[in-house]
This record gives sequence, C-alpha cells and structure tokens, in this order.
Amino acid sequence: MTDPDGSPDDRRDPGSSHEADCVPVPSAFEGRATPTDDDRDEFAVNWPAAWARAGDALEWERDYDAVLSTGDDGGPPFEWFAGGELNACANCVDRHLPERADAVALEWNGHIGESRTYTYRDLHREVNAVAAGLRDLGVDADDVVTTYLPAVPAVAVVMLACARLGAVHNVVFAGFSADALATRMERAGSRYLVTSDGYYRRGEAVDQRRRADNATMSLPYELDATVVVDRLGTNPDVSRDDRHAYDALVDAYDGERVAPVPRAATDPLFRIYTSGTTGEPKSVTHTTGGYLAQVAWSTRRVLDVTADAVVWSTADPGWITGHSYGVYGPLALGATTVLTEWSPDAVDPDRPWALVEDLGVEVLYTAPTVVRSFAKWGAEHPAGHDLSSLRVLGSVGEPFDAETWEWYYEHVGGGDCPVVDTWWQTETGAVLLSTLPGVDEARPGAVGGALAGVGASVRDASGEPTDPGQRGWLTIDRPWPAMARELATATDWGARVAAESGVGRDGDWWYRVGDEAFVDADGYVTVLGRADDVVNVDGRRFSTGEIEHALVEVAGVAEAAVIARDDPDSGNALVAYVTTADERTDVSTLREALGDAVAAAIGAGVRLDQVVFTPDLPKTRSGKIMRRLLEDIANGEGYGDTSALRNPEVVGELEARHQD
Repeated sequence: MTDPDGSPDDRRDPGSSHEADCVPVPSAFEGRATPTDDDRDEFAVNWPAAWARAGDALEWERDYDAVLSTGDDGGPPFEWFAGGELNACANCVDRHLPERADAVALEWNGHIGESRTYTYRDLHREVNAVAAGLRDLGVDADDVVTTYLPAVPAVAVVMLACARLGAVHNVVFAGFSADALATRMERAGSRYLVTSDGYYRRGEAVDQRRRADNATMSLPYELDATVVVDRLGTNPDVSRDDRHAYDALVDAYDGERVAPVPRAATDPLFRIYTSGTTGEPKSVTHTTGGYLAQVAWSTRRVLDVTADAVVWSTADPGWITGHSYGVYGPLALGATTVLTEWSPDAVDPDRPWALVEDLGVEVLYTAPTVVRSFAKWGAEHPAGHDLSSLRVLGSVGEPFDAETWEWYYEHVGGGDCPVVDTWWQTETGAVLLSTLPGVDEARPGAVGGALAGVGASVRDASGEPTDPGQRGWLTIDRPWPAMARELATATDWGARVAAESGVGRDGDWWYRVGDEAFVDADGYVTVLGRADDVVNVDGRRFSTGEIEHALVEVAGVAEAAVIARDDPDSGNALVAYVTTADERTDVSTLREALGDAVAAAIGAGVRLDQVVFTPDLPKTRSGKIMRRLLEDIANGEGYGDTSALRNPEVVGELEARHQD
C-alpha cells in the first residue's frame, strides 16, 4: 500500500479495526426529526438543479437566472444562483419580524456571569443603529470592516450591520496578537475597525485596546474610523476624530432604519482565515447567495433546527463554525442562537450544563476536544442538571474517537439524542459530510457519508477511488454552493489550490481537501486527520490520528497528541503529550501501558521515545490541538505567535516539563 503522496507506507489498513457497530436512531427521537431522505432522491437525478431547494428557502430581491453557471468547459468559474440579488441581514433578521418579532434571536452569557437577551425586534433595532452609524462614518458597499472583539453581542451585530450595508466583514479572533490583526487588516485593505477596551480571560481583564492600537500603528495607511466597545467598563478614550464609542453610536442612531442593500449572489459577504493549526493561516472569501443558502439548508437538515429551536454552537465567532452555525444558520431560520464569552471546557464543570438547563438548549454543537474535557471532569456534572431539552448533539473540528462519541451520547444525550459528527472546513463554508438525525444510523468514529448534493470520495495518489477500508485523500468531486470564492474561481489561491484542486483524469473538477480518510463498505467515511499531521519515524510514515486513537483508548487517558521530535540517531523520535482523566493517576504504570497500546495498534516496531504528561494541550479557541507548536517546543525552537491559543499559559508548562 502507498500513502497519498505515493511514498511507501508502513501504516496498517484501518478498515476493520476502526469500524464500530452502528447506533440506530434513538427511539425517543423517532418522529421528532425534520430531515428526510427525500433530498437524496432528488439530487441523485437532478443535480445541480436540486440545489434550488436551498436557494428557494431564502428571500431574494431579484430571482436568480440559474442555480449553477460554469465556465465553457464545465469547470471554474462556478457561480451559484447567478443573477440573483439578496441581502443576508434581511434574510436573518427582517423577514422574521412579521411573525417572530418578540421571539428570542440571541442569548448572550458573559464571562463573569452577565447575560443579555435580544428578541428579533431588539436585534433589528441595534443592527440598524450600527449600520446607520457605520454608514455615516463612511462605510459603503464592498468596504471591509474588521472586528477584533470578544464573543459579545456586538460582534454578531456588526456582522449583520455590514451585511445590511453590503460591506464585507473581516472577523478577527480577539485572542490574536497585534501583528496577526495588522496582517489580516492589511491583506484585506480594511480601513475600519471595531474593537473593545478589553475582555475577560479566566477571570482576569485583558487590555485589548493596546493591542489594537499597536496593530493599527503598524499599518502602512491611516484608518478611516475605529469604533470601541466598552466591555470592561473603563469608559475608553475616544477623543480623537477617528475614534468612536460603540454605545454612543448606538444611542445616536437609535431608531433609524437603513434599507438593506441588494447584493448579487456572487458578491462577497465576508473574509475569514483558516485556523493555522498545521501551518500558515490562509484567507478565504465567502459569497452571499451560495454561502447563506447552503448554511441555512444544512442547519435545518444536519442540526434539525427550526424556528423556536435554541442552538448553542460553542465556537467563537472568530472561526467559521461561529459564523455558519452560531450566527447565519440559526438566524436565517428564525431560531435562537446562544453566544457565550467563555469556552465550555475552561470554566466551572457545571456551568455548561446549567446554561443548557436554564436556556432550554436543544442543539449542542461543539468540538471533540471539548467533549473530552467534559468526560475528564466526570459524568456527575451533566447528571446533576436537567438536560431533557437537548434533542441533537453535534461534533465539529477534528476526528471524533468512538470512546468519546459514546460518552457524549450516553452522558450528555442520555441515549435519546442522535449525535451528528460533521466534516467540513473554513474553505467549504458549510457541512459537507454527516449523518442526518432521525434518518441515518450513526457509526461512532465515522462522520457518515456526503450530504445530498455533495459528491465525495477517497482517492489514491493517481486519483483513482480507493477500495473500502483503504486510506487515501478525502476528495470533494463536484462544486457546492457555500464553496469559498477562491475555490469557485480557481484563481488567487496560490500553491494550495494548484496542489489540491484541479481537473481529474476523467475531466471532472475536484477538490482534494488535505485530509486522509477511508470509506467503509456502507459508505461511512472515517477522517483520519490532516495529511500533514503525519510523523516520519525511521523512514516510515504514521498518522498522528491513528496513534492518538490508540493512546486515548488506554484507561486513565483523557487526551493525547503526538509529534515527531528531531533525533540525532534515528532522525525523528516519537513524542506523546498526554493528559490524564484524574490527577491522581499513577503515570509510571500508565507510561508503560501507553507504549504497549501503540505497539499493539500500530506495530511492534513503533515505540514512544518520550511521554510528556501535561494538564492541558495547546488549543485554538475553536478547540483544535496545535501540533506544530508542540513540535517547536519539543525541538527547542522558537514557536512565534501563540495568540491563537485559548490557553497560552500551557506553553510555559510544556517547556518546563521538557526541561525536567
């Protein structure tokens, strides 16, 4: 067997040992689900026209001419709903006012216990005020407005206000450094910034205004305006002509109405960066019509969200999940979205479940690493709260091992909630692979198959589909509405598009996503992780995902990450970073068990050269483990910017443990 780049591969065939028994649709859920398999039948015979089902769920200012327009050869540029005009803000707010003005649109829960509720009427009023204020500051259609805010209501309001004006929002995660902010603003040509005086992190106030000022001073141009949210109650100085207080702006324009600007379906809605967990972050642009249509469509079908549903997507709005399933998806459907300033795995262990109980959360969408933290804390915490409101549990962001899946299903969902393990990327904009709740059986550890309208396969280095159980490149075989503009046009994307998308041997367009996977005989796809999440030891290549899977199956292990450290003798040495489920665990005996588990699962010739026990792993705010940072620490190299981490304090701990 060869690996996807064509080099020899000593890794085992994952097919048989990774498969788990299917879990049927919970009997308590039968008859309650919205999704059906009708879409699959329609798309099977009527692609791409069947995507009109998604487009027609939106309100259009001008009807589109065609669902999909292509280049002369049937390839790029792909234009979804071309000729159509709409406004994303109007679809997420205005159209709900006649029947749902008093329904709750947004529930916010702050870091130090504050809360705020917005009805759709409230949201409409504040969005209009902010839009009017931004317009008078000079913001026009196609201008780029950057937000550098914690997860407070203003971040969603500004996103919607920009959409209302036809401006492009460029949301930058609040934890990023001044350099990271400056880079993202300069690349976008953004002359408008909405930031805050600070935010709370682990109960401590963080001075964000200083970082924002440092970033803007390093730009090669002057900003036209900066708006500052008073998060800490510091009454920040806005005496300069180009600085304005957010609250004062809202008060000054309260009650004004701004007509939504019609936007072509192919016009940009926002820019966003990939997470950069394995390398340099990349910017992508999502367009208005195709993105919003597929996000609303997938929110309804994959997460079973309807009007009146309460949805908690735990991702920060600085990441694509926070955009798609924290703001646009739920609001497009008239649902209630929950926004928390705190991360659910970095607070009191009872706080997430108290929130679910108090707000009646029906859909919980989070990352496997968050669920592992829940499991580490203990089942007594969810058991101590009434979680009967939960209907659907979702997972996103990284491969979901079967053991953690089962804990989520049993201890959070009580065996009554289907778990949808979803696969998608910043580049895809919306979920592409998943089971459907109420329709499909689930297989713990596998994400399921491609959604209706999405073509996906696992292919080898020559582009041929692999046999069931054989690893290869996960590949999307045809375009989809929410695809990033860079993929749809196949220009301005650089080396990655050249390497990962193009025209296949049969003349069809494809997108090789950069993940390794295998598909079983039933069509369930198991994603093994990024293809660049591979370690090379003694000339042999091993998937970090497979090794980590073996480690977390050892009793007493909560989480694990594996990297290869430079070694003068072997070239590379295998290092495992492990967090235990209980601080009292005897790590001396656990160390031996971990080595045995890797040898048994991967091969007797594979051994762990070092095991580093740590209270936590470095993770982005979206819950992804930053393995490249672990590799830099292990090799004693400079690791640069750690502002993407939600727990930067762990870096010093890891350095100290390497020196012990």
